[in-house]
Amino acid sequence: MNRRFFIILVVMVLLMIVAPVSAGGAMQISGVGFFAGAECSDAAGAGADFANNLTGDFEGCLYIFVESYECRPSGTYIETGTEIYVGSGDEGDDGTFSTTYRFTGKFDDCPNLAEQVFGRCQHPIIAGSGDGDFYGVTGRLDFKDDVDAGNFPYTGHLRW
Repeated sequence: MNRRFFIILVVMVLLMIVAPVSAGGAMQISGVGFFAGAECSDAAGAGADFANNLTGDFEGCLYIFVESYECRPSGTYIETGTEIYVGSGDEGDDGTFSTTYRFTGKFDDCPNLAEQVFGRCQHPIIAGSGDGDFYGVTGRLDFKDDVDAGNFPYTGHLRW
């Protein structure tokens, strides 16, 4: 019986050591984005079509470079492109990373992008694009437009 207890104890200890390493725990993030003004003027954003100022777990600017867009007769709008985030995560965590994105939304006046009904987008981080404290980061950000408030709450999971 003692030998059996010892074997179970060894297996439990090994599982406790190996499990956290193999799980690679993702860091959950959240916050709110707003259309940016003069606060987003980093050189990395030169040529961007527009920028969002992110608050919450990220404090910085997300520069958006539109590559394609389509307005369907139903009012559905689809846009794809790339982005670069410049800023911080935790206090003192400065750096950048790039994403691709796909935005889908519904507009009552789609050709003029007016009277938005809803909108959401997915932003997978481009592997190997991070620098500074975001070196090696992977994951994805998800935005869902709050049309009434005029902002863009986000959530996501990051791994290093």
